[in-house]
Amino acid sequence: MSSVRVLVGTRKGAFVLTSDGKRQKWDVSGPFFGGWEIYHMKGSPVNPERIYASQTSSWFGQMIQRSDDGGKTWEPVDKKFDYDGDTGTHQWYDGTPHPWEFKRVWHLEPSLSDAETVYAGVEDAALFRSTDGGRSWHELPGLRRHGSGSQWAPGAGGMGLHTILLGPNGSGRMFIAISAAGAFRSDDAGETWKAINRGLKSEYIPDPNAEVGHCVHRIASHPTPPDVLFMQKHWDVMRSDDAGDNWHEVSGNLPSDFGFVIDVHAHEPETIYVVPIKSDSEHYPPGGKLRVYRSRTGGNEWEALENGLPQQDCYVNVLRDAMAVDSLDSCGVYFGTTGGQVYASADAGDTWMPIVRDLPAVLSVEVQTLK
Repeated sequence: MSSVRVLVGTRKGAFVLTSDGKRQKWDVSGPFFGGWEIYHMKGSPVNPERIYASQTSSWFGQMIQRSDDGGKTWEPVDKKFDYDGDTGTHQWYDGTPHPWEFKRVWHLEPSLSDAETVYAGVEDAALFRSTDGGRSWHELPGLRRHGSGSQWAPGAGGMGLHTILLGPNGSGRMFIAISAAGAFRSDDAGETWKAINRGLKSEYIPDPNAEVGHCVHRIASHPTPPDVLFMQKHWDVMRSDDAGDNWHEVSGNLPSDFGFVIDVHAHEPETIYVVPIKSDSEHYPPGGKLRVYRSRTGGNEWEALENGLPQQDCYVNVLRDAMAVDSLDSCGVYFGTTGGQVYASADAGDTWMPIVRDLPAVLSVEVQTLK
């Protein structure tokens, strides 16, 4: 029988949760790197025992940890991230120029075909790649050298490259998202990039329809069809059917179209999940009721999923990297909260249960389906 491993990054360490394919009883290991912020953990699709973790601290800086035994033991690998050359400045909150400064790694994305290759999205926004299992890192400078780089500005949480989606093997296609710059696509393995924000509208920037400057919170996709993308933006849930060249809103009947996470069912490309948050200043569920919303039609028509979730006095947030799905026949859905709970559904969202409580605030959730 298949098993499942859930990787949870928190404000005060990393946790590894394991279960069999029934996903009813869970073992909890951790905390690893106690006291450190773990922005993201992710396992290699090629070698599931290879897991990468981003360990960061305002006191001690940034480090990449690697495990080759499924998270039982870890070793630090190279923590040096050097920007490639001088690409000028980017905008600060007030619109003034600001030099590029490396602060932390927000997201790690292992290659779909090579266990030694992994990508890192960092703050200030840039894309790095390692081809030796994280021992050395080199920037893919074409992204920051995109003509709009000087116009990028931090969102409230910093100017992080927080999403990396890899296209089919051999395609050379990649998608990334930056807060607050927008979404970008490469069709040549990261050498050159195109801004893909047409159709996005953001009332809080000087030009609501600008090419860049939009605060994209998360993008998600299904391997088939490869050109369909879904986006949770700072207000609005969006969809593209042409690899990001054009976007249209699919918020439909959601109680709020503000949120951070978005994900896609493993076997149903038109089934998507979001967690609405009340507003950009009130980061908690509307009415204090924690609900995941599911659309089986690729957006516009949404149903509230609440069975097993708290429906009163719940004022947690769900951050942008804190939702994942497994690939078992009955697709499992997982998300973590800033209150330290991780919820799981073994039936595609129909029912939920907390698989662990009282962790530090959850920053990221990833899941591995193990044979």
